[in-house]
Amino acid sequence: MSFWICETCAVEHSEQVEVCAICADERQWVPADGQHWTTLEELSAAGYKVEVKAVEPGLYGVTSTPSAGIGQQSMLVQTAEGNLLWDPIGYLDDDAVEQVRALGEVKAIIASHPHMYGVQVEWSRRLGGVPVYVSEADAEWVARQDPVIKTWSGTLDLLPGVTLIQPGGHFPGSAVVHWAEGAEGKGVILAGDTIFANPDRTSVSFMRSYPNRIPLSGAVVDRVAKALDVFSYDRLYGNFGASIPADARTVVRRSADRHAAWARGDFDHLT
Repeated sequence: MSFWICETCAVEHSEQVEVCAICADERQWVPADGQHWTTLEELSAAGYKVEVKAVEPGLYGVTSTPSAGIGQQSMLVQTAEGNLLWDPIGYLDDDAVEQVRALGEVKAIIASHPHMYGVQVEWSRRLGGVPVYVSEADAEWVARQDPVIKTWSGTLDLLPGVTLIQPGGHFPGSAVVHWAEGAEGKGVILAGDTIFANPDRTSVSFMRSYPNRIPLSGAVVDRVAKALDVFSYDRLYGNFGASIPADARTVVRRSADRHAAWARGDFDHLT
């Protein structure tokens, strides 16, 4: 085998280490019975399949069944100049590659943060050596090094109308993508869980750790929201299929203000 996959987070590793560093970090978790590893061959033999479904015109969701690792939904953005694969899942096979190729040439692969790295290098190799952009601030978490990996920071214009932004928060390099042509030209944010779309569809959350419930400060949350203030967008997609279907820019600002108010103690009288 040229690489191994952590069963818990589905991030590729060049070798089997004692424990996956991403899972051992306070933002994630290691199973009670310890570290487990798998391979693409084992997952294929277990019946894993990839499905690509239209989400809206020019945007597709890519998932595996069963879910690999954390179980994110990748997003594929189509543009006239090529496509972006966002938050690559931790499984692929020949059929998955064919489905993605059928939608156009992938020009960039990017994960919002280390939990979403999946098998990013393998996706790149199967798609012809596509650049894999990794935030410089989070590059230490890459467990399978490869020449296709390119570091970046700040903002990056990936494709016409597609901008990569690094607001930080969940991880220092946590990123989002602004897709100007999405939502019928009103703009879309692909938020990963840098900004988490809540089940009520009218609010979002900001956390250092979601599974372990570690909050961010009000100041950091305000910084994350402000990083998006310069962009026009109406819709926001998270990395597990949830979305804010309309007025997302207002929702992000209102949710950030609410988070900061609770962190300051403005609503302690309600507790």
